[in-house]
Formats: sequence, C-alpha cells, structure tokens
Amino acid sequence: MIKVPEAVMGTVVSLSIDAPDADSEKIWLAVAEARAVLHQADAVFSTWKPLSPLSRLRRGEIGLEECPGEVAEVLRLAAAARDLSGGWFDPWALPGGVDPTGLVKGWAAARALERIAAAGARSAMVSAGGDVGTFGDPGHPWRIGITGPWDRRGLAGVVEVEGAGAVCTSGSYERGAHLIDPATGQPADRTVSATVVGPDLALADALATALAVGGDEALRAIDAAAGYEGWVIRPDGSTGATAGWRLASGHAAA
Repeated sequence: MIKVPEAVMGTVVSLSIDAPDADSEKIWLAVAEARAVLHQADAVFSTWKPLSPLSRLRRGEIGLEECPGEVAEVLRLAAAARDLSGGWFDPWALPGGVDPTGLVKGWAAARALERIAAAGARSAMVSAGGDVGTFGDPGHPWRIGITGPWDRRGLAGVVEVEGAGAVCTSGSYERGAHLIDPATGQPADRTVSATVVGPDLALADALATALAVGGDEALRAIDAAAGYEGWVIRPDGSTGATAGWRLASGHAAA
C-alpha cells in the first residue's frame, strides 16, 4: 500500500493506493498529477488568495468567461447540488459573492483519484479533511470512520463502502462557525455533524455541507436524492437519518 500525504487547501489530503500489478513509474507519475490537480484547484478557487480567479470573480473584476474552465464546471455542479439539497447548499446566497468551496474539495479530490485509477491501480482511497472517496476492490469493504464531534479521539460511527463511492462529513466542530445558512446569512446551528454517502464525491461534499446547515429539513431533500443517504448529529446529541442510512453494524441509525 502506497500512502501519500499532501498539504493543500488548508488541510492534508491523503492518498492510499494499492497497485501491486501496475507499472510503478506510471503510478508515481499519476501521484504527481494528482498533487498538481489539488494545488491547481486551490490556486483557482481559494477565497483566501486575493488574486485567485474565484476571488476576482467575487469582486466583479472579471466575468465567468474570463475564468479558467474549471470555474464554470464547478458552478454547474453547484447548481445541481442546490437543486438536490432543496436550496440548503446555495453558493450564490453567501456573503461576499458566489462561493462554491463547499464542494470544491470533494471535486478536486475526485479528480485526483481519477488520475490514480487511470494509471492502473487496483484500488485507492483519497481522504481530504472529512471527504473520502474510494474505488476498486481491496478485498473487503472500505470502512470509513466518522469522527465524534465532541471526543475527537473517538468515532461517532463507521460506514462501509463497496467499491467506488464517497463518504463526506461536515460540521462546525473542526473549523468553528464557518457554515452559513443561505436563508439568513448567519452561522448555522441545527447540527454538530452531518455525513452523506453516495456515488459522487463532489456532490456528496456539497450535500454534507447542506445537511450540516439544514439539519432535519435538509435530510428530507437528501432522502429524495437517488443514491444518497445522510445522517446528522444534533446539538443535543440525538441523531436523525434518511431511510436507507446504515452504519457498518448493519443497523439503521436512530
């Protein structure tokens, strides 16, 4: 198993790669490409870098047609996520101008994982600050832990993924009150942790953000989204879930 950590986008993105039958030179070239993808995403979409294309777009200095093509691609995904989430994920409703960073990390991590798959790896996992994507068959289901929002040394639960999939967790316990309710423009407080599983890492990332903001109301929207399931931990410690949510034990969450 090859393990590659990369500091980028304000977090550490980790790649775990199983490629016993692949050409090692191709794998390491793919790792270099994956790293480049992540740093390019940071350069284009960072709201902390004043000269990034997204920052300039938000200030009205350039139009969408003057941005790299990735910006239009991400905004199309953001619009789809807004519809799927019932409006709880809405980059156009945030203070300071359009901000799709609630799905950019998942989108970039998925693109990095694509580079590894194309190089012939048997299976791999990418973990990007709460956003986990997988592909291939490691010989057992992927087991993804959900960090406890109060005891960071423990797990609130574990989910299993067969083959390719995504598990994304969002909450204010790690980065403070950074999740904004698009309806009010104020920090959201309906949940302390929200997890979404599904087939697409970028959309699962966005839906986890929506679920963290909207809580039980957003759960109903995700319940209607084909292929996606969600779970929330509320501030009082109680939980809620979509109908198809399952922890690794096989029991439905309460």
